[in-house]
Amino acid sequence: MTSSLRTPDPNPGWLSEFALAETRSRVPILYVEAVPARVDTLGQLEHIGVLLRTSPATGEIARTLVSGRVLHNESIRDALQRNIEKDLGPAAFPRLPATLVPVTVAEYFPFPGVAPLHDPRQHAVALVYVVPVTGECNPRQDALELTWLTPEEALAPSLLNDLEGGRGQLLKQALAWSGAIV
Repeated sequence: MTSSLRTPDPNPGWLSEFALAETRSRVPILYVEAVPARVDTLGQLEHIGVLLRTSPATGEIARTLVSGRVLHNESIRDALQRNIEKDLGPAAFPRLPATLVPVTVAEYFPFPGVAPLHDPRQHAVALVYVVPVTGECNPRQDALELTWLTPEEALAPSLLNDLEGGRGQLLKQALAWSGAIV
């Protein structure tokens, strides 16, 4: 009888860099994306948050949304919570949606021009949510800055075009879904 005395993986949902690169070349990867929001007492959107970060795809500094992978054996709700905390800090206090129906489903392709959304690393599918946050947001890890914008400011073509990988389209859909624009 043989027994296994392996050391448990400290990050059981993570793939090694090699395994992740291999997986990205073969199957779509599932992500969650969140548009952080400040809402009034009636739940009306007043401001949305946009991150400034170093792009993992290009290494350039770009505007983007809160985003990250859904790990193996991780619920979508847990992935949203973890990625919001990863990007905005533990005191952001997100109010996760009661239902996990996303604002939209985004599909990223590794080749430009195939679809409006582009990620040179992989074919990816993202569930996109608007998530109100009530606490203090302090960008962490590769997030350099969080900028709060009114819906009108967020619709500026210069900002929408500056969002990484075509995410300006997602931001417009999120604003329309929230009723902030018609």
